[in-house]
Amino acid sequence: MQRIIDANLNRATEAMRVLEEIARFYLDDKELSIMLKNMRHELCTKTDCKYDELLSSRDTVNDVGVHIENKTLRTDILGIFKANIKRLQQALRVLAEYSQIDPAFENLRYASYTCEKIMWEKLKMKLNKFRLKDKRLYLVTNSDKFATEDDFLDAVAAALDGGVDIVQLREKTCCAKKIIDLGKKIRNLCSMYGALFIVNDRIDIAKIVEADGVHLGQDDADIVSARSILGEHAIVGISTHEPAQALKAVESGADYIGVGPVFTTPTKPGRASVGLEYIRWASQNVNIPFFAIGGIDLENCKDVLLSGAKRIAVVRAIMNVESPSSAAKSFRTLLDE
Repeated sequence: MQRIIDANLNRATEAMRVLEEIARFYLDDKELSIMLKNMRHELCTKTDCKYDELLSSRDTVNDVGVHIENKTLRTDILGIFKANIKRLQQALRVLAEYSQIDPAFENLRYASYTCEKIMWEKLKMKLNKFRLKDKRLYLVTNSDKFATEDDFLDAVAAALDGGVDIVQLREKTCCAKKIIDLGKKIRNLCSMYGALFIVNDRIDIAKIVEADGVHLGQDDADIVSARSILGEHAIVGISTHEPAQALKAVESGADYIGVGPVFTTPTKPGRASVGLEYIRWASQNVNIPFFAIGGIDLENCKDVLLSGAKRIAVVRAIMNVESPSSAAKSFRTLLDE
């Protein structure tokens, strides 16, 4: 019995230390760090009061579980977090069962469930902000002008080679089967160039092709529903055309928003342009990444950037030109300046 309690006290305190370091050094979250530190200290008091008794029961040399190989390879912060929060909860459950007389273990276990939810949300938000942090040139596809699929894919590859950071597959007239086929191919292209891959509107297709996320319109499914299908770490963006929509998107948990259309564009027939004023407002009032979009080309791009945009989304000015690679490089030059 004592060996079980000793082993699980060690597991729980080790897991808490790992979680505490994530909260302190990765999330830079003072409140979470204090919460986990207090939980760990409370648990350590249970060890201290029975230290001699527990230590004398320890038999690492003859423990049959010591040499059982753990083949799980965790390569990212989310994997480390999930493994250790579950390790903590399992250890606390064992301690609650075998101690029986001490309610502290059960109270700590319930506290760990609250901690798990808070940390997961914060990690997801930070991860998506990190993934979007250096992404500034966003390509929205348009395959209508291309004679063949290969020509279309060559243009996307050339744009990626020129410096595009994100590709959104936006195909309004294709059937689902065709979009899925294109999506898998563009996902592979994006992987080759280290770019993010987003699917327009179709949450179901985004999941099927394992896209990094989905871009929604104002009349599409809500952000919470998109996350429930794609997972908490999926990137979810949404188009906005006025300040009220932008504020609602931020409040709803969007990872980024589109701001536009800045200029009149055939891509959005019947949609009035919002002009540069909306960009100026967004640059001062939106605390998540935003991409200016709509009729942006190499001639007016500088005005867009001077109005406060740091990121742009482009369709025709890259897809509909003779050299998508050269166009992307020119946009990157303007963005870098």
